[in-house]
This record gives sequence, structure tokens and C-alpha cells, in this order.
Amino acid sequence: MRFLALALLCLPGMLLGQTAEFSITGGVSRLNNANIGDLGTDNYRLKDGFRIGFRTTLNTWRYIGQEFGYGYNRTQLSSAAGDSGMAIHQGFFNFLLYATRDGSVVRPFVAGGGHFNNYTPPGTSVTSGGGSTKLGFNYGGGVKVRVSPIFAIRFDVRQYQNGKPFSFLTGRSGLIGQLEVSAGFGLVI
Repeated sequence: MRFLALALLCLPGMLLGQTAEFSITGGVSRLNNANIGDLGTDNYRLKDGFRIGFRTTLNTWRYIGQEFGYGYNRTQLSSAAGDSGMAIHQGFFNFLLYATRDGSVVRPFVAGGGHFNNYTPPGTSVTSGGGSTKLGFNYGGGVKVRVSPIFAIRFDVRQYQNGKPFSFLTGRSGLIGQLEVSAGFGLVI
């Protein structure tokens, strides 16, 4: 009976301490410097699209966390022949620095880390090996807001930078940038 009473007294404090978060996010993917190159007389360009993703955050110290996840970005490959649907598969790892301590209701943060993008052209799949994978860096920020002891909403703005895909294309220069603006819902454990 004493153990049960002690557990009931400690439970609210344990629920308020964040150790891990699991989030589903969705939003827009805006591409800049999206001209990916030429093939003969035809120019290829990527268009803006939408994004859905999953994030897992491990809060390892009061003001510090690490986050990893996956994002599916739907875009269009544009050329003289027209537009075709294309996917960008993204895996990432980021360090998070929070402005408020672990357990706070509102937690603004900045983020920075690395990622890979697998650009999968029309008619191929990520499992067929037809994509072009590029490594890059990313940075940004956001805010997490607890709406209950175990649920939270989040808002993120991130900028991803990496080399341009498809090395067989000519006229490729600079980095391709991707701006993510997303919102999500998460479970806090």
C-alpha cells in the first residue's frame, strides 16, 4: 500500500519530465536553386511540393536533445516534355538546443545537423536503386507546446542544403536548398 501511495505521488512528476518524443509532421517543401542541370537542350528543374515525416527526439539533458527521423517530400521534375511526379526521401540527425528546460510547457529550440536526400526520379523507386543520394547539412528552429501531460504540438522551420542530384546532367552548380515549414503532433514519454 505504501508503494502504491508513493507511486501515485511521483507519477505526475515523472510524466512532466521529457525523455523521449515521437512526432508525425506535415507541411510544405520549398526548393531554391532548384535547376538541377541540362541534358542536351533540355533543362531540368524541381518544383515545390509537400512533406510528411516522422521525428524521434531524445532529450538527454535539461536544455539539450538529439533528433532523428525520416521525411517524404513530393515534388515535380519539370522539363520541356512537361512535369512528372518525383520523390525526395530524407533521413536526418540533429542536435537541439532549447530555450527552456526539460518539462516546460513551451519549448522554443534551434536545431542543426546532417541529412541525406535520395532523389527518386519518375518511374523508379527508392528500393530499385534508381535514385541519386546526396549528403548535406541542415539548420533551423521551432517550438514545441505541451497540450497535455503526454501530448504536444510542434512547429518547425528548417533549411536543408546539399549537392545537386544526377551527376550525368551538365550545367549543375551550387547547392540545392530545401525549406521545410511544418506542423506536427507528438507523444511525449
